[in-house]
Amino acid sequence: MSSPIALDPPSPSLSIFKEKELISKLPSMPTAVSYLSAVQHADTRARSHDNSSLPSEDNAISEDDENNCLVYPLKPPTSEQVFTTAHTEFGHCANEAYRCVSKHDYTKPFEEHTIEEPPYYIFLATHISLFILHLLGHMRDFFGKRFAKSYFAHLMHQNGYAPLNTNLDSFYTRRLRGRMTDCLCQPVTGVPGRTIVILDRHSTDNNYTQICTGGKTRALNISSYNYLGFSQGHGGCSDAVKESIRQCGVSTCGTRLESGSSELHTLWDSRPTSTFIPALVGNGSLIISDELNHASIRIGARQSGAHVRVFKHNDMSSLESLLREVISQGQPKTHRSWKKVLVIVEGLYSMEGTVLNLPKILELKQIYKFYLYIDEAHSIGALGPHGRGVTDYFNISPSSIDVLMGTFTKSFGAAGGYIAGPKTLIDCLRLRGHSGPYAEAIAPPVLAQIVASMASIMGVALAPQPINSKFSLSPAGSIVMPRNSEKELLGMVPASSLPTWMNLPPALADGSEAGMRIRRLAFNSRYLHAGLKKLGFIIYGHSFSPIVPLLIFNPGKLPMFVRMMRAYSPPIVVVVVSYPATPFETARARFCPSASHTKEDIDTVLRACDEVGGILDLKHGSGERWGINMVCERAVELVRSV
Repeated sequence: MSSPIALDPPSPSLSIFKEKELISKLPSMPTAVSYLSAVQHADTRARSHDNSSLPSEDNAISEDDENNCLVYPLKPPTSEQVFTTAHTEFGHCANEAYRCVSKHDYTKPFEEHTIEEPPYYIFLATHISLFILHLLGHMRDFFGKRFAKSYFAHLMHQNGYAPLNTNLDSFYTRRLRGRMTDCLCQPVTGVPGRTIVILDRHSTDNNYTQICTGGKTRALNISSYNYLGFSQGHGGCSDAVKESIRQCGVSTCGTRLESGSSELHTLWDSRPTSTFIPALVGNGSLIISDELNHASIRIGARQSGAHVRVFKHNDMSSLESLLREVISQGQPKTHRSWKKVLVIVEGLYSMEGTVLNLPKILELKQIYKFYLYIDEAHSIGALGPHGRGVTDYFNISPSSIDVLMGTFTKSFGAAGGYIAGPKTLIDCLRLRGHSGPYAEAIAPPVLAQIVASMASIMGVALAPQPINSKFSLSPAGSIVMPRNSEKELLGMVPASSLPTWMNLPPALADGSEAGMRIRRLAFNSRYLHAGLKKLGFIIYGHSFSPIVPLLIFNPGKLPMFVRMMRAYSPPIVVVVVSYPATPFETARARFCPSASHTKEDIDTVLRACDEVGGILDLKHGSGERWGINMVCERAVELVRSV
């Protein structure tokens, strides 16, 4: 059946609060509906001169959705509040109290990764359910291969050919994942912003196949990596992408070392990073890796041919003891010194939500003289007062790290990745890394999105104007203060680095909009993390992490959690994770708040979790518990006190 909140065909009228002049001319409105209707018409008139601003399926608004909080804000904007984004893509929130700064407080100890254990009966029930799954699953496989061979043909020898997948290899795919297919790989359409439109589907054969009904449901999106909300259908970034298509086309049709470099590639040297570890180390070298590093890091380490050792997750004592052992013993058998020792860690871990203890690992680096490689795939843009990753969060110079790697697929709303390090290292990787000679260059529209979003985060430094004096008059209190132009422009993007045809809006160019997004993300992450803890859930991760894992433990509760959250009003889309991505007994839901969410959206998620968690018996956390109303009412106090 299609969802009761199914969307109608696209409407030509879009509700985006964009032009201040038009809004200021609106008459006073007695109700929010009439106000928003007038803004809707004003926006249509504003867009009538631009043929490229056509209504998209994601931005379609049905008349039935006029009172839907996912489409319109609960409180209508005033004539003084100007929003440049659709509420469905980036929530309207003008309250400065719902902002926070993401930075480490050196007066407090570092938040170590602690594992809170649930009651014993939870572990017992989890292992019993896994035992039943194995028992019944293997029994069905045993009898099915003998009495229902047509269903197990892909697991049996056929015409002398061995099966591609063995019975054991595909067991969890068939017996665990197959039971919750409707909760995984959910087809969506449109922009993965504050909300997302999911395609309704159902199954008539116990989730073996899924049938799309043709209906669509707009749901609150708490599961995407769109941390700063730059993945939008309208705005300065999307305008830059459209202009890049006119100027550079959609592809360069070549590698960077051949004919795949455009103007954008020359100004912003960007390339994939997945194959660079084998170019850094090889035989005779040692890689020391965190036990919870991403699978791509593990694959790269194996391909390098270097010796690999693993230390406990984010445990600096385990790392130090391992360093003493491997450095004193040297290479196996020969005991010769290692050619290189490379420690690979992540700035923010995607399954645990933990933040790297960077100050401590730099202390060890000074003592044991190893090279440090940090994967900032999730931390870049999401941590730090300026959104510059784990080094910004701890106020540590990036030059202290030998290799910094990150992706553009998350906070930047694009694709691809980068490697940062000394120029000699980068020049070497251009030739020795497999991505340089063989991988196709990033498409110009994707690179335009990267340039626009990164320029917004860093800010664009305009050409300095000549001044007669080195002193300037401060507008606050008329205090004469020395001007340090080098310090003011530190880390900003020179205006010459942007293409001449890329005209960013002032709020993007001066970095004010990105700064607002970074502070909103910090508040939302901290509020959701602290709120779930106060409600009694077991939560992993750092309090400033935009990845908030909620422990469910029993795999049988995962599909029920997803279905009940989707059936909530308004619907909420969540992601659940189980084996092999996590251990058997620590299945979890993984929330990813973003800057696009409002405080009311986080309230909705907390209320839904409070209701569903009570039904499924998920509240096993220790510490003081608050009621849901108290959590929502004292959100600012809760964020400040963490």
